[in-house]
Amino acid sequence: MSRLLRRGLCSVLTIGVLVSFVSLLPSGSRGRFEAHFSTPAYAAQSAPQVLTPISIDYPEDGSIFPPGITPPTFLWRDASGTSWSIDVAFADNSAPIHATSKGERLQLGPIDPDCVSDSNSPPKLNPQQAASWTWKPDPATWAAIQAHSVEKPATVTITGFRDGRIAYSKSHITVITSKDEVRAPIFYRDVPLMPASSNGGAVAPLAQSKIHLIHWRIRDIRKPESHTVLKDMPTCANCHSFSADGKTFGMDIDGPANDKGLYAVVPVQKHIVIQSKDLVHWNTDGKVGTVRVGFMSQVSPNSQYVLSTFAGPAVSSMIDSYYVTNFTDYRFLQVFFPTRGILEYYNRAMGLREPLPGADNPKYVQTDGVWSPDGKYIVFARAEARDPRPPGQRLATHANDANEAQIKYDLYRIPFNGGKGGPPERIVGASENGMSNNFPKISPDGKWIVFVQCRNGQLMRPDSQLYIIPAAGGTARRLRANTRLMNSWHSWSPNGRWLVFSSKARSPYTQMYLTHIDEQGNSSPAILIDNATASNRAVNIPEFVNINPDGIDQIEVHVADGADVATGGK
Repeated sequence: MSRLLRRGLCSVLTIGVLVSFVSLLPSGSRGRFEAHFSTPAYAAQSAPQVLTPISIDYPEDGSIFPPGITPPTFLWRDASGTSWSIDVAFADNSAPIHATSKGERLQLGPIDPDCVSDSNSPPKLNPQQAASWTWKPDPATWAAIQAHSVEKPATVTITGFRDGRIAYSKSHITVITSKDEVRAPIFYRDVPLMPASSNGGAVAPLAQSKIHLIHWRIRDIRKPESHTVLKDMPTCANCHSFSADGKTFGMDIDGPANDKGLYAVVPVQKHIVIQSKDLVHWNTDGKVGTVRVGFMSQVSPNSQYVLSTFAGPAVSSMIDSYYVTNFTDYRFLQVFFPTRGILEYYNRAMGLREPLPGADNPKYVQTDGVWSPDGKYIVFARAEARDPRPPGQRLATHANDANEAQIKYDLYRIPFNGGKGGPPERIVGASENGMSNNFPKISPDGKWIVFVQCRNGQLMRPDSQLYIIPAAGGTARRLRANTRLMNSWHSWSPNGRWLVFSSKARSPYTQMYLTHIDEQGNSSPAILIDNATASNRAVNIPEFVNINPDGIDQIEVHVADGADVATGGK
């Protein structure tokens, strides 16, 4: 802004007239709101002495944003105002920002028509969301806010007016831009929520004819939308993992017989092609367990091994090793957790898998194994083994039904020791606490473990909450980022400063969130990653990948029989 323009602005404000500088902004930056660097010029005539508090719902006070993330949509509820001013003041004493909103209501995102079904409902706003007003800063305004709030709070004040002149309501929050960049993209699975019932009454989480609707996407948080890298799979693929250096990719594949019998391990490159030579046939390779029951295989940091859960030699049928029930309620359509199993590691060079001593006791179920950053030890969940369907057990009809098989896991630590294992050590603070402790993830510096805690089972439970604990054990702390409904599927960024996770806080169609983790293990309020998928699709298994944001463009999969091909999309 030139000196002449600044002088003119001061003169205008002196006589109390509001001047809009929207015309000075590039057309692409004007949006639906007026924004300019000034102080508000509303004349609060006959204003009430005490202003009604505004409920600012998002971002929460104290939110920390990564640099470069796309502009958030501010949400607030206010029954007093009919128009609002948004004023941003900075601790670095730079010029404040002023914007106005005439009151835009929160809108749902686009719908994928292929995922509309009689077994689900279209997304809709809950009462709080329907009562919300919104403001989304244009890219230029948001860039200015971020530039002046690095490690120092920016105070965002929202004031409600009637007739554009009289102030009736007011509240403020502070937000900070972290100096810690995210850097890495997020790879995730994008699924429809369409449970299917057969004529016999059996419920499947997704009809076989709809498997092709499952997509895999990658997201650079600096970009307004995600990029599809894989779709049209003819068979179901589940969990994936990348080596710590981002050079190796692994994915569970059900296989033509839907027996969870295949695992793909390939180098990461811009165009990944998975061929028959890249597939591990779990149910025929190796020499111990006959079937794989885990769904969270993990590639080791050096890419030499893959760790997974197997039924073990004492279990002859996969169905006897886990509890699973599918529901017609699309909001929580499946509960799944192993009740028997041992940890085994697959040696890629040898082409064999072996049980890991100390995590191979058939008296227990051992699952959720993850590697330490240096590959020297493994953290896993353990509970007493049990029959997943004891005689007389009633069928559960919904998530967290008391008729589910009851199991509570504790976290343990074991040395890998070149595959020799060792005695398991219970992790204090993540065990024997009356809850189920599961799905551990170790920070890249080896200092922290973030895990899921719930009443029963693991992962995608309505009451799932994220906790952090020192890697050696200690006092577990609930993350500030936890939302009101389901928090799981978390992953650390390669620099150890950000955690991505999934939640149903805003919608039954699961969404993806970020939180900042500081050196003391403190987390910040959850930040929504906007526009990850259509509003009637769900995001799960998000994982940071230690590659450049454009490091994967397409994945092409040839399944075991070589007849079917799935190709990534642009």
